[in-house]
Amino acid sequence: MIERIWSGRSPLWLLLWPFSLLYGAITALIRFSYRRGWRKSWRAPLPVVVVGNLTAGGNGKTPVVIWLVEALQQRGLRAGVVSRGYGGKADHYPLLVTALTSTEQAGDEPVLIAQRTGAPVAVAPKRRQAIEALLQQDSLDVIITDDGLQHYALQRDREIVVVDGVRRFGNGWWLPAGPMRERADRLRQVDAVIINGGEAQREEIAMQLQPGLATNLLTGETRPPEQLGAVVAMAGIGHPPRFFTTLKQQGIMPVAEIAFADHHAYSEDELNRLLQPGQQLLMTEKDAVKCRHFAQQDWWYLPVDAHLTGKALTPLLDDIEQLCRRTL
Repeated sequence: MIERIWSGRSPLWLLLWPFSLLYGAITALIRFSYRRGWRKSWRAPLPVVVVGNLTAGGNGKTPVVIWLVEALQQRGLRAGVVSRGYGGKADHYPLLVTALTSTEQAGDEPVLIAQRTGAPVAVAPKRRQAIEALLQQDSLDVIITDDGLQHYALQRDREIVVVDGVRRFGNGWWLPAGPMRERADRLRQVDAVIINGGEAQREEIAMQLQPGLATNLLTGETRPPEQLGAVVAMAGIGHPPRFFTTLKQQGIMPVAEIAFADHHAYSEDELNRLLQPGQQLLMTEKDAVKCRHFAQQDWWYLPVDAHLTGKALTPLLDDIEQLCRRTL
């Protein structure tokens, strides 16, 4: 239903329109208060790059963070990542993510980023605290913030926005009548726009999510996903249909497609009930980090990597590298 409302296909968005005006007024006032200095923002002692979005729902932001960290690592730069840790409930903040940190503590995305990149990751609702915790532990060249485009309490040197290339901005209205956290004209002020799927326009960076081999949660075995046989597909991400579409593009026709809420907390019994004898459960890597400690033999995940192309891609990385080198 919410997708129909936000896309404009349902007239119910008109009932929510007054609340959207209030949301837009409040967010504009918050941003204006930081720009005028009525509220104080903090500048980190090293460059900060924000990877965020303008809309609610999954846009592919976390794969971009992973790609950016790895791209900077290949250039010899040491990147740290900070996150709000949505979905996690730690006993204290800031929380430094280690191999022993659970998704219940840190949230699924910080754990996934740490596992995939090996970069230091810290979680805190106040990003300043997360950055300070990282700097006490590591010598870094740059901080990447996973989300936080609207977290104006933290000054940033570069802003990257990830946009769902198929859904774009829906009906264009602020929450809750539409998907927007900020209006689309905010894109004129950011340093790069990455389009996940769909058609990238001029000056935008095109992105495709490229799946790898299906990986068994319990054993680590890998195999082409089309060799799994009868598959039940599940996804608890911001936009589950993207995962199901990816599977079909790989020639996989699941016997069932089950969508959960983003950051859903799974249980072993809940997932076991999804399967019939002879079926394999195939999930996203983001789901897998929450299920490894009770994984079964017939549970698999499909990792994806962000593949980016476009004339603006190399200049973006060059710019970030030069920014880091100037502060060394």
